[in-house]
Amino acid sequence: MPFRHTAPPSAGRPSGMRSDRHESRPMTVESSGLVAPQHTGSISPAAPALPTSAAPAHRHSAAQHPTAAFMARGGWRRRSVLRLVGTTAVGLPALTALAACAEDDTVYAPDPLAAQEVLARADAAAAQAAIALAPQYQAALSTIATERGAHADALRTEIDRVIGVYGDGTTPVHRTGEITVPGPDGRPVPASAVQTPAQPLTIAQLRDQLVRSQQSAAALARTESGYRAGLLASISAACATEAGVLLT
Repeated sequence: MPFRHTAPPSAGRPSGMRSDRHESRPMTVESSGLVAPQHTGSISPAAPALPTSAAPAHRHSAAQHPTAAFMARGGWRRRSVLRLVGTTAVGLPALTALAACAEDDTVYAPDPLAAQEVLARADAAAAQAAIALAPQYQAALSTIATERGAHADALRTEIDRVIGVYGDGTTPVHRTGEITVPGPDGRPVPASAVQTPAQPLTIAQLRDQLVRSQQSAAALARTESGYRAGLLASISAACATEAGVLLT
C-alpha cells in the first residue's frame, strides 16, 4: 500500500483534514527561477526529479554581454592597442621632426673644398676629351683623368663628412650658395663656366688649367688645418707633377 503524506494539522481543524483547499505543487526550476538546493537525503517518490539538462537561471549567455561577445569574435587585441599607442606617442614627434627638416630653406655658404672638387672634375673631363686631339698623349692623359677623378671623390667625401648623415644613412638637405672657381685671368667665375667646356682643350690649354688648379689648391691649403690641409697639399703636388712632368 503506497505511503500517503498528509499536511500537518492546522489550529482549529480536525486532525486528518487537508490544511489547504488546493494541493501544493512541487517547486521546480522553471517555476521558481532559482537553483534548487541539493538534498543529501532520499527524495519522496511524489517529488519530481530536477532535470539534469536544466541550466541555472542566473547564468547569462555571451549574447547578453556585448563586450564578451566582441572579445570572443577577435576584437582589439592587446598588441594592436599597444601598437596604436606607440604610433601616437612616438610616431607623431618623429613626423614633426621630419617635416621641420623638410621645411629648412636655409642657404649655407659653400664648403671651401667644393670649388676644388669642381676644378678636379673639370680637369678629369678635359684630359679625357683631349685624347681625341692628341692621341700620342693618351697614356699621360688617361693617368691625369684618373688622378683628378680620385681627387674629386676624396674632396666630396670630406664635404659630406662635414655635412653629416641621419641615423638611417640618408643625407640632410643642405642648400648652398653659388660656387665660384678661379678663371683663366685669376678672377672668380661661376662653376658652370668650367664644368662644360665648349670644345676639347689642347695640351697647352690643359697644362695651363692644371697649373691654375695647383695654385688654387696650394692657396687654400694655407688657410685650412689638419686633414684638410694635408689633402689640399697632396692635390696641389699631384697637379704640379701632371702639368710639369706628364704633359711636357
